[in-house]
Amino acid sequence: MDPASLATAMIGAQASREQMAAAATMMRMNANNAASVVKIIDAAQQNMQSLANVAAGVGQNVNITA
Repeated sequence: MDPASLATAMIGAQASREQMAAAATMMRMNANNAASVVKIIDAAQQNMQSLANVAAGVGQNVNITA
């Protein structure tokens, strides 16, 4: 192989390595985001369960005058 081919192959390998590292980072970010969404949904369900025993009509008439 000539030096130009070797240099081209090395540059291609390095670019591929950087792309794989970026893809791995993005996958970790997506997994973290999915975990955060699950936590938010769980918290919302817990809040709804705590409001399940509230009497009918509570919170319908809110006075916002200043």
